Amino acid sequence: MQPNDSAPDPSSNPATDAQQVLHAASHHDLDSLQILLKTHSASIQDPSTGSTPLHAAIEGAAPPHRANGNTHIDSEEEEESEKPAETVKLLLQNGAIWNDLDRNDETPGCLALRLGLLRLYDLLVDAGVRAEVLLSRLEGYERIGDDDGEDDDEEEEGGDSEGARVVENTPQDGDTENDTDTPILVHPPTPPAEEPQPNQPTYLSSPLTFRPDRILDAASNGIMMSWETNLMSLTASLLAPTTGLRILNIGHGMGIIDTHFQSTSPLTHHIIEAHPDVLTRMRQEGWYEKPGVVIHEGKWQDVLPRLLEPPANDSEEPLLFDAIYFDTFAEPYSALRTFFEDFVIGLLDDRGQWGFFNGMGADRQVCYDVYTKVVELDLFEAGFDVEWTDVEVPDLEGKGEWEGVKRAYWKVGGYRLPICRFMR
Repeated sequence: MQPNDSAPDPSSNPATDAQQVLHAASHHDLDSLQILLKTHSASIQDPSTGSTPLHAAIEGAAPPHRANGNTHIDSEEEEESEKPAETVKLLLQNGAIWNDLDRNDETPGCLALRLGLLRLYDLLVDAGVRAEVLLSRLEGYERIGDDDGEDDDEEEEGGDSEGARVVENTPQDGDTENDTDTPILVHPPTPPAEEPQPNQPTYLSSPLTFRPDRILDAASNGIMMSWETNLMSLTASLLAPTTGLRILNIGHGMGIIDTHFQSTSPLTHHIIEAHPDVLTRMRQEGWYEKPGVVIHEGKWQDVLPRLLEPPANDSEEPLLFDAIYFDTFAEPYSALRTFFEDFVIGLLDDRGQWGFFNGMGADRQVCYDVYTKVVELDLFEAGFDVEWTDVEVPDLEGKGEWEGVKRAYWKVGGYRLPICRFMR
């Protein structure tokens, strides 16, 4: 077999070899790529464009028939169409990072989605899911081995900031392939280049600005905005479809979902809120006097253990809820996971249901799809079924929703609304 123009040249210098990796990836030259990856990183980047081999493999994958309008694919082209997928798999098996950014601020998944290469996009979403699940498991092992607990505060202050309402997704480097012969490669997270994202201690000590259509913190981060009203209304109607239910909401914010819950005349309506400015606002708006409302001041991590305590009187029933909603700000995804693994199981009635604001990774579609699958896997492992309702989100930037807000925390076109129940 004659070598092609992307075959490695032993006499070339490292810079030339780097270009050869990108060139071999873009041409889906698997033989040359396998040789090059023995001595070169699968995540090497072009210094001018920032493109990685994954970007190159995807950019070179648009089939010619799409350009000339021909929809017929012959057998030879069908064989060729397998090469981009095999190239992406090979790169991932060799440690390529699923969400590396190029100079256009696109991950490989962003590029695949923009080009309509949905098969490659799905491969990258699956790679992201594997990477994030692995990182979360490694985090768990690290916690088990941490006897002195000195890192707890550090994690809370700057941990995995992928929870609901975190305003910008921070890429987590690392990926694996599910082939059992493939080595597992995990890279440390890339620190954000800009200002650090808000964390809960900073948020709880920050003065808030209340406007008719939004709540902002001192740094102009959007805490909650009125464009979410449709999402909250639908969530409330699904969680509490009848009157007289026992309801628990964690995170009052603007009071959007609690107002909808109140319209159902609940039997009891417990609200947990930690921010002092929100609590002051709740007093001003009369929430403390509303029928059936019980307000718990403090962080949910401190309040929920008290709600789980057995009744002092044996004749009293334990506190259970028919509907639970979770919507906090500036907490990592691990906080949500702790919530449903450790607390929902003891607070939700057997036939009850619960939900959460599904805003993880919502600054780009590929990250949103990854985290939606990650939470679905974790819910299943914790014993919950989840039913998703797709809700269209309007063009928020075009409507000027982000004017005066530091960062847009929602950039995807659709919201996946979760309703969770115990497995039957």
